[in-house]
Amino acid sequence: MTSLTKTPTPQDLPAVSDVPLTHGSLPRRAAPLTLLGSVLAGLLLFVLDWSPAWCALLAAAGYTLTVYLWSRRVEGSRKATDRVVTAIVTSAFLLALLPLVSVLITVVGKGLARFDATFFTNSMRGVVGEGGGVHHAIMGTLIITGLAALISVPVGILTAIYLVEYGRGRLARYITFFVDVMTGIPSIVAGLFAYALFELFYGPGVRMGIMGAVALSVLMIPIVVRATEEMLKLVPNELREAAFALAVPKWLTILKVVLPTALAGIATGVTLAIARVIGETAPLLIAVGITTGDNFDPFDGRMATLSVFSYYEYVSPGVPPEPSLDRAWSAAFLLIIIVMALNLVARLVSRLFAPKTRA
Repeated sequence: MTSLTKTPTPQDLPAVSDVPLTHGSLPRRAAPLTLLGSVLAGLLLFVLDWSPAWCALLAAAGYTLTVYLWSRRVEGSRKATDRVVTAIVTSAFLLALLPLVSVLITVVGKGLARFDATFFTNSMRGVVGEGGGVHHAIMGTLIITGLAALISVPVGILTAIYLVEYGRGRLARYITFFVDVMTGIPSIVAGLFAYALFELFYGPGVRMGIMGAVALSVLMIPIVVRATEEMLKLVPNELREAAFALAVPKWLTILKVVLPTALAGIATGVTLAIARVIGETAPLLIAVGITTGDNFDPFDGRMATLSVFSYYEYVSPGVPPEPSLDRAWSAAFLLIIIVMALNLVARLVSRLFAPKTRA
């Protein structure tokens, strides 16, 4: 029985010279010029009273489509697909960056209005209308956040040491599970917990700075535990085994070998945890409240914080409202500066305390 399919002979195959081994390529400035044209088209639509969001979306879509069609005609389908994926990834990055840039521009533009000496040295005691400052809120923020760190850091580090170095069996699994649960707790729940706890001792209506510190510590502890746990796991077991071989007790090995090796990562995690909670508003609204004057005693009465101060100045402006709104934006700008400074400190600490290696 003969086969219906004819086996091709060498004469039937195309010559090597007939098969293109390379494709053309777009000019080096093709993509930048296309992007420039798309941006100009988006600006033209914006001038014609189109929505900024629609202008950005149409400009991105026009750039992607133009590059794809041009590249497919000149370079082939593979290169065109690569350029489309690159354009989509870049557009997604810029889209994610837009809210951050918008927030920074808005806060900086409106927050510089009250960045003067009075704003940093005065409180709101007896101030109606213009004037006043956030000295009481700055000190309250530093005191409450410092107390929260004083509570959270030892508890978080010791918990992580137990989970990595000692934890075995059911108890360690339970602790890990509850740390995971605490990571997702809404911040307002932490404030309600602190209020309910202190209400048992002081009665209803109590407001104190230490309550805000306890609420923030509930949010800080799981972050510190997770950061410390991951850093301790990165310490090579050979270091522990070398110490054990020299008959060094386990607690001294942890203290002198494991913790110094992981110190850079632990310090970075603690700093980022502080930056995470220093701008919380909901738990402090419930547990601390607000006051117009200086109160540096966290165990007696209400205290002011930057986040709560900004909130109240914005939602309850005076007459006229402009001075209150200026103070609210300036307090928010100051809070952003503090958070950025803490992130820079975290990077500096990570570099300074990193284990020294030979070149």
